[in-house]
Amino acid sequence: MASERVAKTAERILDVAEHLVQVRGFNAFSYADVSKAVGIQKASLHHHFATKTDLGVALIDRYKQVFVAALHAIESSDQNAVERLERYIELYRTVLRRGRMCMCGMLAADVETLPEPMRERVAEFFAENEAWLTRILAAGAERGELQFTGSATAMAAFLVSSLEGAMLISRGRGDLEHLDEVAELLLANVRATPGSQRRKLKESA
Repeated sequence: MASERVAKTAERILDVAEHLVQVRGFNAFSYADVSKAVGIQKASLHHHFATKTDLGVALIDRYKQVFVAALHAIESSDQNAVERLERYIELYRTVLRRGRMCMCGMLAADVETLPEPMRERVAEFFAENEAWLTRILAAGAERGELQFTGSATAMAAFLVSSLEGAMLISRGRGDLEHLDEVAELLLANVRATPGSQRRKLKESA
């Protein structure tokens, strides 16, 4: 019973801290902010996460786990590449609609001031993100569902950078439609035309 209570408190701490990172940034909140929101003493907070670095590492690990699970769900579906990319973009839309930013995107803005363990995990998050997109793009191009110039790896990096940037500008302008406009352009630039799809089918026949 006590262990369950401890686990719930830890999750509540992570929930509050994640929200603070997504709306303020990692350097813009303190343990006092977290303890006040959770309703516990700072000493209790340190019991769960001894340092802010420990808290930051736990935040990234949890965020990555949830995000990667969402990517696996998309990849394991029977949808085509365009539909998978649309679902990927929807992950960004969902965060923005909640008045938040991608947590790792916010952390990347502060990367020079982050402790090394956090910097490594932020880099790993984006590397895994881009590796997933590379697989989707390469498979989609092979099936004639997508077409783009350059490598799938370069296009994956471009998509991530464009979506992260679009989120930032959308938030700054208070205009959620900006992300939608950027997403439509990105999809238009990689979606194969009917003619190219037919050519691909003939080549593979």
